[in-house]
Amino acid sequence: MTQQDPFIGRDILNGQFQILQKIGSGGMGSVYKALQPAMNRMVAVKILHPKLTNRKDLASRFRREARAMSHLTHPNTVKVFLYGELDDGSLYIVMEFLEGKNLNQTVRAEGPFAPERAIPVLVQACGALEEAHRAGIIHRDLKPENIFLCQQGGMKDYAKVLDFGLAKVTEKEMRPGSVILTQEGMVFGTPEFMSPEQAQGKPLTPASDIYSLAVILYEVLTGKLPFEAKNAMDYIQLHVHATPKPIQERAPQKTFPPLLWKAIEKAMAKKPEDRYASALDFAEALKAVLAGATELPPPSDGLSAVPAPGALPTPAAPMQPTSVKTAAASPSPGSVAPRSAKEDKPTTSLPPAPPAKSPLGLIIGVAVGCMIIGMVVAVLAMKAMGK
Repeated sequence: MTQQDPFIGRDILNGQFQILQKIGSGGMGSVYKALQPAMNRMVAVKILHPKLTNRKDLASRFRREARAMSHLTHPNTVKVFLYGELDDGSLYIVMEFLEGKNLNQTVRAEGPFAPERAIPVLVQACGALEEAHRAGIIHRDLKPENIFLCQQGGMKDYAKVLDFGLAKVTEKEMRPGSVILTQEGMVFGTPEFMSPEQAQGKPLTPASDIYSLAVILYEVLTGKLPFEAKNAMDYIQLHVHATPKPIQERAPQKTFPPLLWKAIEKAMAKKPEDRYASALDFAEALKAVLAGATELPPPSDGLSAVPAPGALPTPAAPMQPTSVKTAAASPSPGSVAPRSAKEDKPTTSLPPAPPAKSPLGLIIGVAVGCMIIGMVVAVLAMKAMGK
């Protein structure tokens, strides 16, 4: 006999939300569809497993990421309405309810996308990532399951990026190049889409997300991954050492714009510094490819710099009632697949350049020196006259 989920049918936050049904679950927790009567709308509520809330370090990271995510406003980022802690200590987050399918489900059901359909979806995802990167948030677990396609404002294939910062919340120490299987049977981070530096446990920058986006685009276009492997460790080794096959070779029956592989290949460079400097630059390259450009555009001037990971935006006024404790992170409506991630060290930053010396200060210094010299000369002259 299946045990009844204790949250289904329950009112939470003083009746603000009514939990209707579970729509996904995983090692992190469960995602529920809920009604918000006061607003007459459906929302998605993610509630963490109690075993995770007991870990103070994880709960602290969860709150920090939720606070940062609540300030992301890009239209292609899933909206966070509320986050906090329930009476029983469970951490939760309330976000917009999305109807549709994730990118993985869509490709499986309809087959690989034509470039004319795939590129606009990835450009939207780049926009969401650009804002997050500037806020110091690196996704760390980008894959087709975390890009949700819905209809919004009459626009089909409207992309919503899910689960920002989720990997950082649940990360565990592991040796470089290894993957940890947790007690819940889930793997944090997805080897098929990991950047080489993430696979090796190195510090991550926005370039890691750009690599993962390129792998997603590769699969969406061809229906295949850049590498063929039998297990997670093989995928990791291939990302670190192997050269991916061009998309033309993986899908010889399809026709691609001439510069498309060149754009993807740059985004999948082994060294982060050889990739696009920002998600914005990657988006501009993809748009140029779709427009039939004969060469890829140069990097955008002055728009690629992002804050170091961990430099989170200053929270504005609390989003929740004063009686609710802050907490949470972005949920993923729909299926919740296994994940894995390596904790990344803070990125190093150069010390600020010493301030330039003011010309006014130099002038004042010279004037003071001249006055001192004048006084000394006057004293000597007076002594000579006295003699």
